[in-house]
Amino acid sequence: MSDSAGCKVLVTALVVAFIMGGLGFAVGFLTHTVMVADAAPAVSTSVVVVTATQVPAEDSPEPPPTMEQPSPTVEPSAEPVVVPTVEIPPETGAGFDLFWEAWDLIQRDYYGDLPTEEEMTYGAIRGALNTLDDPFTGFIEPRMAEINRADDTGTFEGIGAYVTMRDGRLYIVSTFQGLPAEEAGLQRDDIVLEVGDTPIENMSVYEAISLIRGPAGTSVQLTILRQGQEPFEIEITRASIEIPVVESELREDGLAYVQLLDFSSDASVKLADALEEMLSQDPEGLILDLRANPGGWLNEAVLVSGLFLPEDELVLIERFKDGTQRPYMTPNQPVALDIPMVVLVDGGSASASEIVAGALQDHDRAVLVGEKTFGKGSVQWPHELSNGAELRVTVARWFTPDDRAIHGEGLEPDIAVELTQEDVDADLDPQLDRAVEYLLTGQ
Repeated sequence: MSDSAGCKVLVTALVVAFIMGGLGFAVGFLTHTVMVADAAPAVSTSVVVVTATQVPAEDSPEPPPTMEQPSPTVEPSAEPVVVPTVEIPPETGAGFDLFWEAWDLIQRDYYGDLPTEEEMTYGAIRGALNTLDDPFTGFIEPRMAEINRADDTGTFEGIGAYVTMRDGRLYIVSTFQGLPAEEAGLQRDDIVLEVGDTPIENMSVYEAISLIRGPAGTSVQLTILRQGQEPFEIEITRASIEIPVVESELREDGLAYVQLLDFSSDASVKLADALEEMLSQDPEGLILDLRANPGGWLNEAVLVSGLFLPEDELVLIERFKDGTQRPYMTPNQPVALDIPMVVLVDGGSASASEIVAGALQDHDRAVLVGEKTFGKGSVQWPHELSNGAELRVTVARWFTPDDRAIHGEGLEPDIAVELTQEDVDADLDPQLDRAVEYLLTGQ
């Protein structure tokens, strides 16, 4: 391909990408949105993955380097070198006239290799998305998107940690016991600055996770910032991760304890089985632990809420940008309707966890103990693009039965108890202790 032809292709790609992004996703994006909006609200459309705050932080290899067109060799000559330029398209609007003016100067004067058409297109899309100020609306390149299409049953390969993106930085929310992230020494609130040699600040959470996830047996190097310390590097060997989903026990004090770690596709069934087994032993109270639970499937959040609330009770309100809203009601017969109950929450309780906690709190079914929840109450619809890339777009927000906003607000516990790193290091759990105290004493 000649330099001139390559520039024309690049210009075409840029025009498409920037018009779609900068003009409110007109043309291609608008067409796709209309198609989605006009479709009947089938389960596959309205019941979507809602994990995007803290997604299971499993991590993937860096994509292979992109092959660039070789730069032409310029032989020494007395004649000035002619740098190919592109003609600025007419009628692009004042804002894009400015863009093309700038790009013309870059082509003319920039000392160095220009990016490929693919790199510029991806960069243009990301630049447009960054103007939305929404970390959950994100673009994922094809290779990363394929890695992210993991089995929703809770099995994947990575380091065994939950993460979230806050203020453009990737934070460790929690690590799985006995898995690589914990064994490598990662701690809650550690900040991941780089994956390999790639800085990840201001990436979408999906892209950052995709860089960390990867096949079992491979290694990934993370640059970590920990409070009070200089940045340091950790190398972690990835493993096959299977989230246990539900862990339960009947305690010696007569209380039933059940931890729900993830809202995967069978979470409500596994939770119901655990509850029925423990309730058959007549416990005095129930503790549902949703700490560090990043969410999962919306329909599982509704089904889990229905295990503790009467049938046809309001669980949440889903509200769209045009003002329309959809209520979600409990569809199933309850399993644990009357037993005194506490729900443990913290800053890692997000998305589907907040739906359940908010519903139980608003209906006075359970007391929330712990720390303020994350505040991720938005819905993303994933769209697979023509080249295998994925675009996740925020389309709605959630509100509790009492019409409290979840997104950006979080849920305040009824009884606030902090869990510090010192507590964790000393194998103490003051939040659980307070939940036990409340159920046994009523105070």
